[in-house]
Amino acid sequence: MRLIRSLLLCLLFFSCGSKKNSPDVSDIKININTLRFEEAFFKIDTTNTMVELEKIANNASNFNAFFLSNLLNLDPKWPDSISSKYINEYIGAYKPIYDTSQIIFKDFSKYENEIKSGLQYLKYYYPNYKAPNQIITYLGPLDGYGDIITPNAFVIGLQHHLGKNASYYNSSIVSETYPPYISARFEPSYISINCMKNIVLDLYPEGSEEKSLVIQMIEKGKRLYMLEMLLPEKPAYQLIGYTQKQMEDCDAHEASIWDLFIQNNLLQSTDNNMIRNYIGDSPKTQELGDASPGNIGSYVGWQIVRKYMSKHSEIKLNELMTKDADEILSEAKYKP
Repeated sequence: MRLIRSLLLCLLFFSCGSKKNSPDVSDIKININTLRFEEAFFKIDTTNTMVELEKIANNASNFNAFFLSNLLNLDPKWPDSISSKYINEYIGAYKPIYDTSQIIFKDFSKYENEIKSGLQYLKYYYPNYKAPNQIITYLGPLDGYGDIITPNAFVIGLQHHLGKNASYYNSSIVSETYPPYISARFEPSYISINCMKNIVLDLYPEGSEEKSLVIQMIEKGKRLYMLEMLLPEKPAYQLIGYTQKQMEDCDAHEASIWDLFIQNNLLQSTDNNMIRNYIGDSPKTQELGDASPGNIGSYVGWQIVRKYMSKHSEIKLNELMTKDADEILSEAKYKP
């Protein structure tokens, strides 16, 4: 009897710890390489800055120009003497942050492999989509851009992946742009998530049409479901940007969260301010208390889409993403 119980526990553990229904993508070949731009940049000889930047441009000409003008806000009309001074001051100010990033990302292969895995799933679901074939890492201003996508590259700002407890994020200039509930996601584990999220948004840009809250919830849910399919090994709480405890609480009180929308007749609202309150980034959902996460409408939309797909496993991912949200809501018969 004890042996049977142990076997059952092992089976339960295995089923909970593995991702069901994920296709085998191991044979899908992905060619991608990583350029560590920040390493070349912070190693330049600052006594001859502009010449050194020309050397970097030989290996990363397009990104070198983009980094200087768009990320460092270097004015191309400035004379070389002013540009050199500006860049040298930046290198001096950010050298400690660069040193920290070198400790954390001395070996970037783990994150490259996570991105590569996401691209394998992407190729499986969207064989004709032309994905970037390069990863470019850089170290930009802490209050500036983070991870972006270009037609050819995933551009990853390592300054936003130093760990949520990094002291750099506590300064007022950073926290005004990225408050703590956002910088809590400034972890290395979010690199592949942000890359695949940018792919999802490239394939399916979020529209600005006037739609009811419930329709926008389901549209958000569809994108979270797609992200889940591209990164099946990532925990759900990270995909939506919650803490593990927040996700566990949402799952435990899913019915109460749904009641919030039903009892207050919120689902058909088209009030943009109210909609942003439920599907936008925020530190909490006011009605659910201080410990609750924001973006609770997207969480519910995700559960609706999951329920729909549990009944329609024949639906392909690309079909789901263009499926009418009203139809998904009707057929899901979501009642947690």
